[in-house]
Amino acid sequence: MAEKEKKQKESVRLMDWQAIHQDLKKKIYYPVYLLMGEEPFYVDVISGIIEKTVLDDNEKEFNQTVLYGKETDIPTIISTAKRFPMMANHQVVIIKEAQNLKEIELLEHYVTNPLQSTILVLCYKYKTVDKRKTFYKSVGSAGVIMESKKVYDNQMPGWISRYVSDHKYKISAGASQLLADHLGNDLGKVVNEIQKVFISLPKGQEITHELIEKNIGISKDFNVFELQDALATRNSLKAFRIVKYFGDNPKSNPNVVTLAVLHGFFVRVMTYHTLKDKSPQKAGPELGMSPFLVPNIQKGAQAFPMSRLPEIFSYLREYDLKSKGVNNQTTSQGELLKELVIKILQ
Repeated sequence: MAEKEKKQKESVRLMDWQAIHQDLKKKIYYPVYLLMGEEPFYVDVISGIIEKTVLDDNEKEFNQTVLYGKETDIPTIISTAKRFPMMANHQVVIIKEAQNLKEIELLEHYVTNPLQSTILVLCYKYKTVDKRKTFYKSVGSAGVIMESKKVYDNQMPGWISRYVSDHKYKISAGASQLLADHLGNDLGKVVNEIQKVFISLPKGQEITHELIEKNIGISKDFNVFELQDALATRNSLKAFRIVKYFGDNPKSNPNVVTLAVLHGFFVRVMTYHTLKDKSPQKAGPELGMSPFLVPNIQKGAQAFPMSRLPEIFSYLREYDLKSKGVNNQTTSQGELLKELVIKILQ
């Protein structure tokens, strides 16, 4: 069975988004693209490039078709894909939200012998097709498959730094962490916010905390990253100033986000306690963060011994539920966060 799976994998053409992008730049096209995975961002990136660049504006009128999974069916897709292009080398057929197609495997009748002048793009978001079925192998043999995997929270600062660098700008590790803490791992949302900074910034310049505050609205002084620092140094005055700011601006600082970030912080503090080599260079990879940011976790470990952490995690769970309305009907989000910080610092 293992040998069979190995041979099947070898016969399937898998490419990441960068490789597909490079081929598209060189006008190397495949008759079928299956763009799938939990992270929709790269599915949109590649399908968008194909939609915008394969055909010129005059060719698109007769040779580019966009269908949606909920509104179409397999016979329609096959019929459309089998048409020959008019006054162009290719026709492009893009199926958006292909995960909503009923019995997508029936497309195997087409993909086993696709029309070479057609570029069929299947945008299969938020999940993957069943890799055990022959449909997967057939697509991978005739065309190309891209699997876009979710970027985990602890990978986001690095992802942000690479994205900014790829676009010829600079950003510090602290600023990347600030964006990651506030924006989470929705790549589309992160990119939209970073683009707001790009618009007013010359190439080669650095994205600073001040620019983030001005263009995205994340305060350099009143943010969850600074709250973590205040807790790690047991600076109650700073912590309560930040909590008050959060309470006064609940829409931009929702408790559900703040508590999730604090939970991640204390998970790292707990992990740090267990490490044999606590140097930033060694601890950074273990904690899923830049070595530059490890001192903040070191301070947290000094402020909160391992024996206190179970109690703190219990408080975080309790106030997460209260922030969502469980056993709480009247206490404001700001007051809840204030109570939590008091308990953590006691």
